[in-house]
Amino acid sequence: MTALENDQLILLRRIADALERLAPAPSPPADLERADCFVFQPPATLQPVPKVNRVPVELLRGIDRSREILLENTRRFAAGLPANNALLWGARGMGKSSLVKAAHEWSNREAGADAAPLKLIEIHREDIDHLPALMQVLRMQPFQILLFCDDLSFDHDDTSYKSLKAALDGGVEGRPANVLFYATSNRRHLLPRNMMENEQSTAINPGEAVEEKVSLSDRFGLWLGFHKCSQDDYLAMVAGYVREGGLGVEGEEWRAEALEWSTTRGNRSGRVAYQFVQDFAGRLGKRFDI
Repeated sequence: MTALENDQLILLRRIADALERLAPAPSPPADLERADCFVFQPPATLQPVPKVNRVPVELLRGIDRSREILLENTRRFAAGLPANNALLWGARGMGKSSLVKAAHEWSNREAGADAAPLKLIEIHREDIDHLPALMQVLRMQPFQILLFCDDLSFDHDDTSYKSLKAALDGGVEGRPANVLFYATSNRRHLLPRNMMENEQSTAINPGEAVEEKVSLSDRFGLWLGFHKCSQDDYLAMVAGYVREGGLGVEGEEWRAEALEWSTTRGNRSGRVAYQFVQDFAGRLGKRFDI
């Protein structure tokens, strides 16, 4: 080897060493033993959640039919039986995401301590492109796993919905038998109406122009609708929070204020009821830990 070739080899080794130092360390393999709930952080990290922010399923009022359907679907999946991906859509603040988290906790409570726990992994909307790769990682896990995306929707020129379609279909391998996908959205078809109308107005064949995008919601076997609640349901929600929070007050003390609170916000929902009780407990000088 000539002196020049030796110098070139040394230089190449130095470049390789520098690139290795700049490269991020490989992500450790997913360890689902650490917790029952995780948040996905791309490209391949699952961050454990020690305490999940959730409401007991018994306090979710005004959504009885949707609640029972999702609980049964979750119970079957946790037991290794056939179950469907679910899209929870509709009015804001009516407990869509709360129901998913409550169903996870309820399923593990019903199965008992001797059963393998159902795992919950939240993936953020902006990380949907990583979903197919995440599915492949989870396929090898010995647990039943719920993947959850809150407030899922797609805007004009957003192509990440294709990653979701690929993950839900599963390609030639099919969706992993141990993974189920739950999503919440304010939109039934996950797309803004004006986007669909624009596609139709500019296409040679209006029906085919939106077929691919609208068909995304067809990948969900369950469509569960959430609608604005009645006054009676709203007051029942408030009563449940007051009772569960141990505030020790009767309905006469909060009923009129709860109705005024909903009127000033122009909305009656579980979220509004929860916010009212937080304010009410604060004015009473009491803690409200739910």
